[in-house]
Amino acid sequence: MKKVLPKIVLSVTGLSSSLMLGGCNLVLLDPKGPVGQAEKDLIVMCASAMLLIVIPVIIASLVIARRYRSTNKNATYSPKWDFSAKIETLIWGIPICLIAFLAYHTFVSCHELDPYKPLVVKEASVKPVKVQVVALDWKWLFIYPDEGIATVNEMAMPVNAPVEFVLTSDAVMNSFYIPQLGSQIYVMAGMQTQLHLMASEAGNYAGVSNNYSGAGYSDMKFHALALNQDAYQEWINKVKASSKVLDTESYAKLAVKSIKHPVEYFSAVDHGLFENIVAKYNNGMVADKDSGKMIHMDSNMSGMHTKE
Repeated sequence: MKKVLPKIVLSVTGLSSSLMLGGCNLVLLDPKGPVGQAEKDLIVMCASAMLLIVIPVIIASLVIARRYRSTNKNATYSPKWDFSAKIETLIWGIPICLIAFLAYHTFVSCHELDPYKPLVVKEASVKPVKVQVVALDWKWLFIYPDEGIATVNEMAMPVNAPVEFVLTSDAVMNSFYIPQLGSQIYVMAGMQTQLHLMASEAGNYAGVSNNYSGAGYSDMKFHALALNQDAYQEWINKVKASSKVLDTESYAKLAVKSIKHPVEYFSAVDHGLFENIVAKYNNGMVADKDSGKMIHMDSNMSGMHTKE
């Protein structure tokens, strides 16, 4: 009975682990956009290449342990043996080839998946959607400058249309991530970065904060809605129907720390709000995108003028 009990415990533990893993949703392996698909292909390729080395090594370890066990009198016994050119070539040559293979493909993929690199679509008529993202404690603010609207903890995009994200933080360092669309990117106060994504299928995709940022980190989530063109326009109209306006005063209230902040819509946004958020951490200075001149933002975020 004492010999059987450990086997039973091991079997039950293994079965329980399998059942728990069965409830997991491996979103990284279920991409819904070209960037996510490219990242999945890279992960699968790298894992497969490494398994080509790992599996034979595991098998060889078991074979050697069995063949050269102390009770096997038929195995060759060579106590003075210490070198084999063939074995040295195998144990050093194969890993070097593997590392070179992985290094090449990782280097190429990193440049192809550069978050600053715009996505190319076949239809020239498809207009990219511009979204400004601000990480707050503990919520996400999305500003659509072309539409003049803003949302909290929910964003939308048309299917098969590139989305040009410009991101910053008005709190601690954070990380923006929509796993099924790909490419997480870090955001910091006073700095802005870019990210280009696209959804190839309609759906409601989970967006998360992927960098610990305090008490409300685990609830700092948002919905990324990929909609067909008609549904996307309906969503835009729904946001524009809101009675709320995001100005300096309302933004100050929104920026106050909150946990599990509900989805919120703003039908209008102060012009230049995103730029002002970035500028207030840089002594009130920000570069104008069109002229290249330095623009001074007032500390109260109510106006700006060009510095000569």
